[in-house]
Amino acid sequence: MATATKEHNGSVPIDTTTKIPAEAHPLAEKPAEIASNINYHAKFSPHFSPFKFEPEQAYYATAESVRDRLIQQWNETYNHFHKVDPKQTYYLSMEYLQGRALTNAIGNLDIQHAYADALNKLGHDLENITEQEKDAALGNGGLGRLASCFLDSMATLNLPAWGYGLRYRYGLFKQKITKDGQEETAENWLEKFSPWEVVRHDVIYPVRFFGRVEVNPTGSRKWVEGEVIQALAYDVPIPGYKTKNTISLRLWEAKAVAEDFNLFEFNDGQYESAAQLHSKAQQICAVLYPGDATEEGKLLRLKQQFFLCSASLQDIIFRFKERRDGKGSWQWSEFPSKVAVQLNDTHPTLAIPELMRLLMDDEGLGWDEAWDVTTRTIAYTNHTVLPEALEKWSLAVMRKLLPRHIEIIEEIDKRFVAMVHSTQPDLESKLPSLCILDTSNPQKSVVRMANLCVVTAHTVNGVAQLHSDILKAELFVDYVSIWPTKFQNKTNGITPRRWLRYCNPELSSIITKWLKTDEWVTNLDLLTKLRQFADNEDLQAEWASAKMANKKRLADYILQVTGLSIDPNSLFDIQVKRIHEYKRQLLNILGAIYRYKKLKEMNPDERAKTTPRTIMIGGKAFATYTNAKRIVKLVNDVGAVVNTDPEVNNYLKVVFVPNYNVSVAEVLIPGSELSQHISTAGMEASGTSNMKFALNGCLIIGTLDGANVEIREEIGKENFFLFGAEADEVPKLRKDRENGLFKPDPRFEEAKQFIRSGAFGTYDYNPLLDSLEGNSGYGRGDYFLVGHDFPSYMDAQAKVDEAYKDQKRWLKMSILSTAGSGKFSSDRTIAQYAKEIWNIEECIVP
Repeated sequence: MATATKEHNGSVPIDTTTKIPAEAHPLAEKPAEIASNINYHAKFSPHFSPFKFEPEQAYYATAESVRDRLIQQWNETYNHFHKVDPKQTYYLSMEYLQGRALTNAIGNLDIQHAYADALNKLGHDLENITEQEKDAALGNGGLGRLASCFLDSMATLNLPAWGYGLRYRYGLFKQKITKDGQEETAENWLEKFSPWEVVRHDVIYPVRFFGRVEVNPTGSRKWVEGEVIQALAYDVPIPGYKTKNTISLRLWEAKAVAEDFNLFEFNDGQYESAAQLHSKAQQICAVLYPGDATEEGKLLRLKQQFFLCSASLQDIIFRFKERRDGKGSWQWSEFPSKVAVQLNDTHPTLAIPELMRLLMDDEGLGWDEAWDVTTRTIAYTNHTVLPEALEKWSLAVMRKLLPRHIEIIEEIDKRFVAMVHSTQPDLESKLPSLCILDTSNPQKSVVRMANLCVVTAHTVNGVAQLHSDILKAELFVDYVSIWPTKFQNKTNGITPRRWLRYCNPELSSIITKWLKTDEWVTNLDLLTKLRQFADNEDLQAEWASAKMANKKRLADYILQVTGLSIDPNSLFDIQVKRIHEYKRQLLNILGAIYRYKKLKEMNPDERAKTTPRTIMIGGKAFATYTNAKRIVKLVNDVGAVVNTDPEVNNYLKVVFVPNYNVSVAEVLIPGSELSQHISTAGMEASGTSNMKFALNGCLIIGTLDGANVEIREEIGKENFFLFGAEADEVPKLRKDRENGLFKPDPRFEEAKQFIRSGAFGTYDYNPLLDSLEGNSGYGRGDYFLVGHDFPSYMDAQAKVDEAYKDQKRWLKMSILSTAGSGKFSSDRTIAQYAKEIWNIEECIVP
């Protein structure tokens, strides 16, 4: 195999590629032909100056070579769906957290070895080439990553399904850590281009904002005038695992057309106003979740949500009609038997009035027929019980931006209220909280998006058993009495391809060897067969060596991004997720502070008996969320002191991992031994990182919240470090606190006092610590029960230290954690959605 010597800057001499013919082999499977196809793209799909074939150029050429195959499979899938005309699901989500695509694509296409060989022939190493790819910045947290796992499972299960989202140029933000804490800069994933997307210049729809409603003499209504932005489609192909089926994530880009550019104004020197609509169009897909403290920010967020809904529904209706073309007569009542629309949280709620508008104003249906079609088409997934996350939009803002949609929402609300009056008179007193419009304060009237979803959708689901139970018993309790069969549970899942097979090849090989099959990759329940080997010393030895390899890789990564050396022989303890007070990173760091203080008070012999631990915390704090940003700063300030303290730093290190994303998770999760899922019970709908850690043999310290409840049931109570109040105790504990009945644990007071003493620098942490003080009042009274749960948290951590000393026992628990994770495959979740909500069936490309 002709491999070239790499020059000092990582470039490959041009003569390496000249030995390989630059010939197109779009469907190549043999390494030599793949190498030729990569070389063909380097020369004939050029994006860089010639005579360069450094890792970056090699990555783009490799991605385009893989894309050839994906486009072929995508075309075959599209044509097959068109011909068979099955019922199809369209998944609407404001976020997709895709991660890198190269490893996943060649893995699912089952050509990773051939690509590794081909790149060797070209003087490159596959691992180094995959590192060149930037994560697609289309999401933020669990909501977006769930959507991406779902797409992988839809394709793998050969289901007729598509995703719709927005093509954010700058993402949420890139996180930098400085002495002042977190700084945000724009993501640069599209600075050059993404080789995975295919722009569809023929798929473009007009999306209107503002304007007015015109009433025709016949009584029909039409939304006119205002500003019109074009939605242009970009397709990202999503290949299933070892199947031809390749579905689409269709992302919308906002643009204005040439005729919207005012040449007269431009030549008159009025440059800004000449390109005003172009500038407004660019704002729509610039940033995920733009700050909404201002009126402009709220308007932009609402524009984004409507832009996604309108473009997607116009596309869905176009495809529905396209598939009826030339097939005789059809009725709009057939639409729900061919189309299922799933709303991922409340962000795409405007799909409801927009579908009604398209059916009535554009297609000429009457209200009753349009309502029947809409309610049989749309289903809604609720992801939160947090009041601030249940979206409420100002009626005035919405009336200004979407005048026709407000008319439709008001009519839906009016008819809902009338229905309750006539069929559920006992609920009349509850109407103020059940109806869609909240006009109790005329100056601040709002549209309650979750209520609109529940009233309209044929099915509403929660995302873990506990969460769905809370929805039925508390949040949506009165709706349940109106529609008892509308509510379901669909416990979330994760794709075993990305989250075990590809991110942890060492452990995957061991699992395949002991199960004597790799079928677990698509049938995760087979992992239960590992239970019989949990005490086997050979398996434990192999398991331990895989974990150590992953820990060393993680230690190398930490050194690279933070400059800090961490000891792979210490217990690796990780909490990575969005920084939020309910997720309680503050509890974690207060525990670390108490641990540090106790270590300082010990003599060297006592310290030597403790369990050395490296605590890693990562995640982004929303740019305007002050307390979350204070928590990030505190973690960094504690780390700066602990990690440079020679008495203690062999026994404890505290690391903040910057710019957490999917690719960082793929290094952290396989190397983790303990992970913290410690939200206040009843507040985390599900969580999915808990599933990823458990699947990779990492033990969990956690509360009975979200999917933790089910993970603990599946892997065994004795393999889970439990602490904290339970969900049904929380309201009473808050009431007790208000009544002054809370008695803080002295250890908790000691940890807070240590921060106030200035031990971690001069920054004023009083505003953060004040949230834990007092019994009531805005931003006070320890709403998230950090103080209440602190003692049981510290006791659980002591059990962790003890368990880790017995490595044989720890390894057995780790094996049983992986063995019990079968339920948490997104394949299982999506199969349940397909059968119980969408009523769709597999449609295999021959």
